[in-house]
Amino acid sequence: MIVEDQAILAMEVEMVLTDAGCDVVGCAMDQESAFAVADRERPDLAFVDVNLLDGLTGPQIAHRLVEDYGSAVVFLTANPEQIPEGFAGALGAVSKPFDEATLRAVVAFARQFIFHRTVGEAPRRFRLAPWLRTPPADIAPH
Repeated sequence: MIVEDQAILAMEVEMVLTDAGCDVVGCAMDQESAFAVADRERPDLAFVDVNLLDGLTGPQIAHRLVEDYGSAVVFLTANPEQIPEGFAGALGAVSKPFDEATLRAVVAFARQFIFHRTVGEAPRRFRLAPWLRTPPADIAPH
């Protein structure tokens, strides 16, 4: 799932994710449409911008995706200072602009977390969430 209010960027991210073997289940530009997609699709992984059409709603979206749907979340943002302390349950953040190699590496990192509950080495240009640096007992560092 992609939550991004810049349509061209969302399409670019979708293309990279599809090429990386992901099934993109939906794109949303604001909180309401993000939750509509999440209710319908229950995504394993979501890329979420911090600032959307309806304001600074990315952190609330991320928190709910993690808590209510069990999704892994990665922030995509040009404003990393706006990410809340603790990352609202997200795995980490990629700063805009980013390249295809970075997104592919982040997908591989997220897959390892989703399927094995292990934390591998963080990809370059990926800011790992603080809660993953000292993981709980049920998440083993790799």
